[in-house]
Amino acid sequence: MRHNIILASRSPRRRELLRKIVKSFRVIESNVDESLIRAKTPLLFAKKAAAAKAKAIAEKHKNSIVIGADTIVVLGRKILGKPKDKKDAAAMLKSLSGTTHKVITGLAVIIPGKKMISSYALTRVTMKKISPQAIADYVDSGRPLDKAGAYGIQEIEDPFIEKIDGNYDNVVGLPVAQLEKILLFHE
Repeated sequence: MRHNIILASRSPRRRELLRKIVKSFRVIESNVDESLIRAKTPLLFAKKAAAAKAKAIAEKHKNSIVIGADTIVVLGRKILGKPKDKKDAAAMLKSLSGTTHKVITGLAVIIPGKKMISSYALTRVTMKKISPQAIADYVDSGRPLDKAGAYGIQEIEDPFIEKIDGNYDNVVGLPVAQLEKILLFHE
């Protein structure tokens, strides 16, 4: 890579995933208010949010490659974002219990001198029927509070997940193989 790379995210999981393909990069939080983003579908929302994050950072760092991503959990047509509190987290997990839902990550890469490359990944996740006690224990750990859909796949895979149809890294928060292709193709 000839340019500096910036990840427009505060997610520690995205940082870990990006390290799989990029040795050196900076992290700058975009501070985009996602509540202001309007879209007709969950997929468009994820793509718009990723683009907004990338653009917010690229405006100040015009000579850097900027990566924006936004991961959402979708049950039916309803977006389950990060829970407001423990009660909200428990309600989300209860609604996901025994169902198949989608995890969508919108991806936006801004390369200096070129247009923004926008993409997405979609993975279907089937959860087992989860007991109220298992939900309460996980929520009490505090771990679901900073995650879309109130769960981190890497934390709950064995006890909660029945099946994953698609890209695992996408469910964690960054479709690494897809991002690597974008970066290599537009180098």
